[in-house]
Amino acid sequence: MQQLLIIMALVVIGFFFFLYFVPFNLWIGAIFSGVRIGLLQLVLMRIRSVPPRIIVESLITATKAGIQLTANELETHFMAGGNVPNVIKALISADKANIALTFKQATAIDLAGRDVFEAVQISVNPQVINTPNVAAVAQDGIQLIAKARVTLRANIAQLVGGAGEETILARVGEGIVTSIGSSKSHKEVLENPDKISKLVLQKGLDAGTAFEILSIDIADIDVGANIGAKLQIDQANADLKVAEAKAEERRAMAVASEQEMKSKAQEARAKVIEAEAEIPKSIAEAFRSGNLGIMDYYKMKNIQADTGMRDSIAGGGKE
Repeated sequence: MQQLLIIMALVVIGFFFFLYFVPFNLWIGAIFSGVRIGLLQLVLMRIRSVPPRIIVESLITATKAGIQLTANELETHFMAGGNVPNVIKALISADKANIALTFKQATAIDLAGRDVFEAVQISVNPQVINTPNVAAVAQDGIQLIAKARVTLRANIAQLVGGAGEETILARVGEGIVTSIGSSKSHKEVLENPDKISKLVLQKGLDAGTAFEILSIDIADIDVGANIGAKLQIDQANADLKVAEAKAEERRAMAVASEQEMKSKAQEARAKVIEAEAEIPKSIAEAFRSGNLGIMDYYKMKNIQADTGMRDSIAGGGKE
């Protein structure tokens, strides 16, 4: 009795093990859905670690939607690391929306890391992204802070290798800065904000990207600081510091020149004193040589005394 139970248990386990490797239910469901797939092919999928249910259900969905694919194509994409159900949904959505999308393109987009189904949805329903605040200065020196809304539609042909939303935002911001900077007055921009949109759209900013720009709308413009006035103030302060430095340099040179002149005057005074010290020697030598008499000496002294008295009376001061 115990051996019979063991045999029955083994038979049941073997039956379920057989059903696991030979999915009859999937094979029968595929046949009734009009999908031609061999039972051996399903067994080989299981051996290759490919879930037969994902392949068969995706193949049935595609066939019912009128998209002709083979199990080998889906199996190959799954083994390459792709998302098979997402690709099938994208192909069906594109077919219903009359968007040209082949299985090869869809798998390439999926393997590139992009959500191909979301890309198709964006092609059908364009998305709107907001740019961050973009600050720019008009030619009159007034800063303007603008914010724009960009309406994008996915470009299926450029999804592989095309730039993303970050590039679009960067290019739009650059275009806004250029447009405001080329305006003579900030008042022109405030009066006609659509001028920015037109100029930016004319630049073809979506070239080489995975999106097509449908419209650029300026959502808000705020007046910022007077950058021109600040620059002029900074320039005036810089010129003032330069002028002060030059004036200080001239003052220092004048002080140095004055000190030099005082030094020269002291030097000349010293020479005069040195020369005056030689006078008594010369007088003595004149007495010894007989060139100067005593009466001549007294006459000279009287003249000096008289000159000193006249200077004192005239307020000339002492010698």
